Amino acid sequence: MYTLSTEVNPKSRREDHTMPALISRDALERHQVWFYLVAAVLGLLVGSAVPGLGYVAEGILWPVLALLLYVTFVQMPLAKVPAAFADVRFLVTALIGNFVLVPLLVWSLVQMAPNDDAFRIGLLLVLLVPCTDWFITFTQLGGGDGTRAIVLTPILLILQLLLLPVYLGLMTGINVADVFAVADVWPALLVVLIPLSVAAVTESWAKRRNVRRRVVQSLGWWPVPLLAVVIFLIAVAQVRDVMGNLNVLPVVIGISIAFLASVLVLAKLLGTVARLPTAQGRTLTFSMGTRNSFIVLPFALSLPAGWEIAAIVIVMQAFVELFGMAFCLWFVPRVLFRDRATTPQTG
Repeated sequence: MYTLSTEVNPKSRREDHTMPALISRDALERHQVWFYLVAAVLGLLVGSAVPGLGYVAEGILWPVLALLLYVTFVQMPLAKVPAAFADVRFLVTALIGNFVLVPLLVWSLVQMAPNDDAFRIGLLLVLLVPCTDWFITFTQLGGGDGTRAIVLTPILLILQLLLLPVYLGLMTGINVADVFAVADVWPALLVVLIPLSVAAVTESWAKRRNVRRRVVQSLGWWPVPLLAVVIFLIAVAQVRDVMGNLNVLPVVIGISIAFLASVLVLAKLLGTVARLPTAQGRTLTFSMGTRNSFIVLPFALSLPAGWEIAAIVIVMQAFVELFGMAFCLWFVPRVLFRDRATTPQTG
C-alpha cells in the first residue's frame, strides 16, 4: 500500500516545501482513507452512469498503476538491503512472523471462506504479502523503529515476490499454472518489475548526484493521489462486478478483522519471545499487520474472465485494513507495546 516515507522522524515531513501548496504530505497521509473512499464512490457512480467508460478505464489503469509503483519504489532504500542483516535478531523475528506464522494464519482463515476459487485466490494474494510502503508510515506514526522498518522493506519485497507462487501452490487445491497463464501473468509481472528496475536506476543516479533526498521529497506526496486515481479507475472498470458481489463484503470484513486481531496476538507473543525492544515490537506488529494490496493487484487483474471477484476482494481488504490501522495507531503504542515505565529513584 502506498504512503511511504524514508524520513525516520515524521515531523520532518511537515518541513518539506517541495509539495503542492494546497495540501501537505502529512495531511494526505493522515486523511488518506477518505480520499480513497471518495475515489471509490465517484468511480462507482461514473461507471454506472457511463458503462462504456469501463474499457477506457481498464486501458488507463495499467500505466497509472506502473507509475504508482515507481514513485513508491523510488522512495525505497534498495541500497540499504545489506544493512538490514546487521540486526540479526530483529530480522529473523520479522521474517519468521511474515513468512512462517502469517502464512499459517492465512491458510487457517481461508478455510472459513466460501468455497469459491476466485474469492480464495483474492484473499491469499492480498493476505500473504507483507506491506512495503505504508507499513513505514504507520510504524513511524505508531512510535516504532523507523530505521529498521526502512531497511527491512526491500527484503520483504524481494521475498514476497519469490515466495508468493510457492504459497499459492501449497494452499490452493487448484492448478495455479492453469489460472495464471504465462501469457497473462507476464504483463502483470512487468508492471511490477519495470518500475522496480527504473526506481533502482533512479536511486543509483540520485545517489551519485547527491540529490536522493530531494528526489524522495519531490515524489513523496504522489502515492496518495495516484492510488486514489487507481481506485477510481478500478471502480469505473469493475462497477458491475462490485455491485454484483456486495454479498461478499461482510465475509471480507470478517476475515480481515480476524486476521488483524490474530496478528496483534502473534506479534506480541513473537516480540516477547525474541525479547525485542518496545520500538522494534511495534515495528514487527505493523509489518505483520499491513498487507501489500496493490502490488498483487496486477496479478488479480490478469486473471481470466470469471475471476474478477479476486480483484474486488483485494480492494475491499485494503479499505478494511486502513480503518484497522487507524485503531492500531492507538492500540499498539498504548496497550500492546507500551513504553516501559521508569522506576523513580529514591535517594
